[in-house]
Amino acid sequence: MLRMQSKDKYKTIAVVVISLSAMTGCSGNGKAKQPAGGGFQAMPVKVMDAKAVPVNDASEYVATLKSRDSAVIMPQVEGQITQIFVHSGDRVSEGSALMEIDPLKQQATVKSQESARAAQQAQLNWAKQQYQRTENLAGAGVVSKQDLDQAKATLDAAQAQMDALNAQVREQEVQLHYYKVTALRTGIVGDIPVRVGDRVTTTTQLTTVDQPGSLEAYVYVPVERSPQLKMNLPVQILDSSGKVLAETKISFISPQVDNTTQTVLVKARIANGNDSLRQSQFIRARVIWGTHQNPQVPVLAVSRLAGQYFAFVAEPEAKGGFIAKQHPLTIGETVGNNFEVREGIKPGDKVIISGTQFLMDGVPVVPTS
Repeated sequence: MLRMQSKDKYKTIAVVVISLSAMTGCSGNGKAKQPAGGGFQAMPVKVMDAKAVPVNDASEYVATLKSRDSAVIMPQVEGQITQIFVHSGDRVSEGSALMEIDPLKQQATVKSQESARAAQQAQLNWAKQQYQRTENLAGAGVVSKQDLDQAKATLDAAQAQMDALNAQVREQEVQLHYYKVTALRTGIVGDIPVRVGDRVTTTTQLTTVDQPGSLEAYVYVPVERSPQLKMNLPVQILDSSGKVLAETKISFISPQVDNTTQTVLVKARIANGNDSLRQSQFIRARVIWGTHQNPQVPVLAVSRLAGQYFAFVAEPEAKGGFIAKQHPLTIGETVGNNFEVREGIKPGDKVIISGTQFLMDGVPVVPTS
């Protein structure tokens, strides 16, 4: 009822405007004027032929950007940080030193193992000499074969002990290497949350090293739309103003649904060659499900009354000429300065794009391009 009253009110206003225009006898200003014989003279209006154009059937979601080449740096040993060699944002190469954890205790352990190995080396050298002497004496018949076997066993035990100590020294030297934290790849150093003097464990995150130019958009699609998901669906990455920053395709669809959000994770790779996007950035992702053909009309040609959209169409009369016919519209997407029209206008209709504020349903018009 409210919609009908508003529509009648709109028509009444239009009638008053046109009547006043006729009474003043204006001409040449785009308004209808009343001729001597009564009725209204046809109003010249600009029209545009409605054309069906491809329109994307798309949905927008909030997505998170994650680096495909981001390394989280965590220590492999516990201790106190004594030096930090880099700052956040520095570019480092593979193997570059990032930080140092106090190595004194480990250095002492390595030195102790090396001393034990040196002592064992002396024992091994003595066992070799004893075996050679015993072997010579046994050849001359001075000592028994049992003495020779005993010397051989002593030499073998000394060699085994030496091999064990060599392994322990190598292990401790490798462990000492872990006290200097290095970059595993070439990239950019991220945030450094630790400071000199902090005690860290093997679960402490020291920093990250990211390789620029390789990101993935993590898009969480509601489970209701999951049946429409398929590989290589187009995805557009948008900024806050709706500008397309990158175009890509779905490269991964999770086989599981998130229990908390009831969404399905999909991923899309982004080249990001100009570094305009950042790791962990929130962005808008538009998933394009497909395209369809619908006419578009200029935004200025559409009016809204009581929540309903309308546009005037110049329709031919049986006796000749055209009249303005008001069509209720179902509006879809906004594409630039145009509205997508899903219902109310069909391709080929002559949409009136000027003087619509002076029109009412059934007024004679003269279409011009």
